[in-house]
Amino acid sequence: ATLWLLREPSARLDPLIEALSTARRRVRRCSLCGTLDTSDPCTLCSDPRRDEGLIMVVEQVGDVWAMERSGLYRGRYHVLGGVLSALEGIRPEDLNLTPLLARIEKGGVREVILALPATVEGASTLHWLAERLRPFGVPLTRLAQGVPVGGSLENLDEGTLAAALRARRPEEEEGV
Repeated sequence: ATLWLLREPSARLDPLIEALSTARRRVRRCSLCGTLDTSDPCTLCSDPRRDEGLIMVVEQVGDVWAMERSGLYRGRYHVLGGVLSALEGIRPEDLNLTPLLARIEKGGVREVILALPATVEGASTLHWLAERLRPFGVPLTRLAQGVPVGGSLENLDEGTLAAALRARRPEEEEGV
């Protein structure tokens, strides 16, 4: 791909450089939720059709984009910007928490959905965050975890299998 760009730099490389330069100048972090957009507040936070009473907390901006591609969620988001990790040196003060607390303190939030990765770091961040949010009295939920559709048990890690076993539910008849 690099050689293809360099073969005709004025036709291929220069437009890419210009596009990246424009993105660098225009894209900014939303002061409310922490996602990336060309406006602040971002398009999602400014959309009056979105449910302000639901806030989904995610690790990174890409998680917001993934949820938006699904078309299933119509609430607001909050991007932490990482998860706690002793190995990577990510501490609580490194996370984007202050704007989330301000949104909850303002009132009107009915539920906070903790949609963090199913990793050791994600789980520790989820527990740490839940302890910080419980005093506000807002219901906290988390995304279900377990065996993915099309997944084979022999290919899953122990953590995923344990989560799936703990979250088991009665089998329902088709159409009931």
